[in-house]
Amino acid sequence: MKPYTYLVFVLFSSLQVAAQQQSKLPNVVILATGGTIAGAGTSSVGTAYTAGKLPIDALLNALPEARKIANLTGEQVASVGSQAMHDSVWLKLAKRINELAAKPEVDGIVITHGTDTEGETGYFLQLTVKTEKPVVLAGAMRSATAISADGPMNLYNAIVTASDKRSSNRGILVCMNDQIFSAREVTKTNTTNVATFQSPNTGPLGTVFDGKVEYYHGILRKHTVQTEFDISQVNSLPKVDILYGYANMNPVLLDAVVNDKAQGVVIAGVGNGNLYPTVEARVKDITRKGVVVVRSSRTGSGRVTLNSETDDAALGTIVADDLNPQKARILLQLALLKTKDPKKIQEMFFRY
Repeated sequence: MKPYTYLVFVLFSSLQVAAQQQSKLPNVVILATGGTIAGAGTSSVGTAYTAGKLPIDALLNALPEARKIANLTGEQVASVGSQAMHDSVWLKLAKRINELAAKPEVDGIVITHGTDTEGETGYFLQLTVKTEKPVVLAGAMRSATAISADGPMNLYNAIVTASDKRSSNRGILVCMNDQIFSAREVTKTNTTNVATFQSPNTGPLGTVFDGKVEYYHGILRKHTVQTEFDISQVNSLPKVDILYGYANMNPVLLDAVVNDKAQGVVIAGVGNGNLYPTVEARVKDITRKGVVVVRSSRTGSGRVTLNSETDDAALGTIVADDLNPQKARILLQLALLKTKDPKKIQEMFFRY
């Protein structure tokens, strides 16, 4: 064999091997929504930055190691700071995930998201996405241009998690700071710390370290394919507001949201979801008029128990169980698409 012929043969063989290795990798789609993970600032040490400034291609190009884990494609669904997240993006995102997950060639999906409302988006997807394939959210507390940016590692870990078959049928997952959380349980607990994401009631489901996933427990509440919520033909969600409970709370706040045509109200009550006496009296009036009221808690952890310190049967109120106020709002929005019966909605809060 002539030297140049041999070189061509070796090169061709190497390309074949590389192609075969690539074809064995899982196919993961990255859906970008903006947030700090795609943010850019004028200083690498300053705190000021613009969220959602970098497109998904820039994030992936800065993470070449991830292409050794999976075949990656990216789509830009939105480019917003997560403080600007809204129902229409949620619906668009859930529908797109359902479309992609239905394709046999797609093995997993990763969503890049700002941290302010990452837990809320995750829980909305937990209730509306219809797949057992891994769906994982990743965010960042430091912008992409900051010293010691945490976004690249969080995104890498999310890709590792979405590529792992053991991540299937666990509901929507959130990868932050080397930990894997259930989207139902996780919440942001600190304004700036990279360890801000915690699950106060249950802890993380597992960890990602050195490119390896380990799970320690699962989730018992029904999720994804097990839920009754179908948003395929839904273009808007019922109006539900949250009111924050406090000493000497003004009941006129309830009138304001009801007059603004809220179909439901979540009250982040004190302690075990308790209500100030004048607020409690006003709640009884509005539930009789068909407005659904859910008692949650401002404490940050624990359950709100039915008919404990508050007579829910007399008030016509629903308890959020262990959902925080912002997640209770999401479940109530979806529940109101199906019914306004407080008993049926209460069953949903204990089921999901």
